[in-house]
Amino acid sequence: MNGDEALDFLYQEGSYKDTELVPKPSVILLDLNLPGIDGRDVLERLKQDRSLKEIPIVVFTTSSSPKDVEFCYQNGANGYLVKPMEADELQKTVQAFVDYWLEVNIPPIAN
Repeated sequence: MNGDEALDFLYQEGSYKDTELVPKPSVILLDLNLPGIDGRDVLERLKQDRSLKEIPIVVFTTSSSPKDVEFCYQNGANGYLVKPMEADELQKTVQAFVDYWLEVNIPPIAN
């Protein structure tokens, strides 16, 4: 999914316009290097939107640049994970994300 499609899905626009209403995600795993609208723009848009800003966004990207990390946290990211290059390390990182965000973390109660 590219940045434009992610926004269309969340706002139920474009090809998602006539789809059944889907619940808001409990967390968004966001890559910064998306085609089209990149992850930085998606992050900014979602965190400025009253109806979506409460959804935790965890950035999952290849960039370990301090500039990217700082940008993401300043714009409301709730976590920042660097994608490891080795498959076993990638699996461990994804499992740690799932364990924390989807099993241990208690999200805010939806309004």
